Amino acid sequence: MENLIAQLEALLFIYGEPMATKKIVKILNHRKTDDRETVNAEAVKAALTALKEKLKDAGRGLELILSEDQVQLVTKPEWSAVLGEVVKEELNETLTPAALETLAIIAYSGPVGRSIVDYIRGVNSTFILRSLVLRGLVDRAPDPERPNAYIYRPSFDLLKYLGISKTDDLPDYQKFRELVEKLRTGAEPNS
Repeated sequence: MENLIAQLEALLFIYGEPMATKKIVKILNHRKTDDRETVNAEAVKAALTALKEKLKDAGRGLELILSEDQVQLVTKPEWSAVLGEVVKEELNETLTPAALETLAIIAYSGPVGRSIVDYIRGVNSTFILRSLVLRGLVDRAPDPERPNAYIYRPSFDLLKYLGISKTDDLPDYQKFRELVEKLRTGAEPNS
């Protein structure tokens, strides 16, 4: 059980958004070998309940939100002042190379889901996406194909700031769009 709890904590941390229990079960069973037991929904729910209890400890900065068939790892409300300062500071700074990279991926391939952005970048992009949304450079909307996920697209303000009326006006748009589509196609079976 402890191993499953640790796997769930790592998975929810890296995912960064609400996640369906069914998806968790699928991910945990995806690359099972014959010597490992298959995980079922009941085991995952029991491990999530145990993780939620462990996170209630006063020395922890995270908590688990369980809502119907979805779960998300979030920061505890008592740390909002500290985290608010980090977000304010982030919004007042210039864009980092990682943020510019993420913005370029969205501009040349949007609308695009976070899992595709993560796949192309090779790292978790949750915080950067949140920052770009807060800055008004990226718009976030529910993914019509996956009800528990979001898609990201360049905002009107970004286009206005760049002095273009549509993403097709970006430099070498077609060339980079094709490159991103090749990367994206490689990512879709695993997302």
